[in-house]
Amino acid sequence: MAKQYNWHRFADAGDPVAGEAAISVHEVNGKKICFTRYQGELYAFAHKCPHAGGMMSDGFIDERGNVVCPLHRYKFNIRNGYNSSGEGFYLKTYPLEQREDGQYLGLEKSWLSW
Repeated sequence: MAKQYNWHRFADAGDPVAGEAAISVHEVNGKKICFTRYQGELYAFAHKCPHAGGMMSDGFIDERGNVVCPLHRYKFNIRNGYNSSGEGFYLKTYPLEQREDGQYLGLEKSWLSW
């Protein structure tokens, strides 16, 4: 079964949201989400590291496009959340859509909301 999303507008169409390799935090539907740009593309990912709860907004984006946790330097691919430093954790990533009236983030529907 394909994932289903509730889409939430978080920025105006022209809002840059985040700078290149800079991490910013925006609240979307009551949830803190990190945003960054890498090679011009906008990405969204979880605010807390899945390993020890480090604030990913205090981390950085490395030269390969990994977001690096500030606590233990675990690295996660910003495109898919894959733990590229090998510890086996997965960082939640979020789909984004650019629409005429703004930028939207998809939050996965749970079976409770159907």
